[in-house]
Order: sequence, then structure tokens, then C-alpha cells
Amino acid sequence: MYKYISLRNLKHKIIQPINITAYTEDPSQIEAVKAFLKSLKIKFEIAANKPFTLSSEQQKILDNQLNSDKSQYSNAATLYSDLKKKYEL
Repeated sequence: MYKYISLRNLKHKIIQPINITAYTEDPSQIEAVKAFLKSLKIKFEIAANKPFTLSSEQQKILDNQLNSDKSQYSNAATLYSDLKKKYEL
């Protein structure tokens, strides 16, 4: 009727690794996250590699954007401000 699970198997079933992606603005935020996890006694690893890879086509598009004519683009803050004025927001 009851299934007995050894402590070793129970620990393996309860502790599951998860992946968390944090988009930080500066290294101090990474250190704060590390300190927080340490305070909770949570084991963690920080990956130094990129979590994604671009295809050659995607990389080519990004490279072309770096060399594009900047006069064709609008400043996001100015565009936002103009839209707010236009729609009286």
C-alpha cells in the first residue's frame, strides 16, 4: 500500500535545479543576488557564457545595423514625448 523511499532518493526528488536569467545593469547587482542566495543557503552557479547563440543570418543583420545611417532613426525619448503631446496624455 505505501511505497517507501530512501532518504537519498527523496533528496534527489525534492531538490531540482532551475535556471534563472537576471538582466543586471551593473556588477553590484550580481553581487547583491549572490549575497541574497548565500543568505538563504542556496547553492548556485553563475554561467559566464551567453545563454544563446545567433545564426549567421542573425549575426549578419546585427552587424549591418551597426554600420547603418543613424539619421534614419528617431530618438526614443523624443518620439515618446511627441506621442504624449499628440494624444494629450
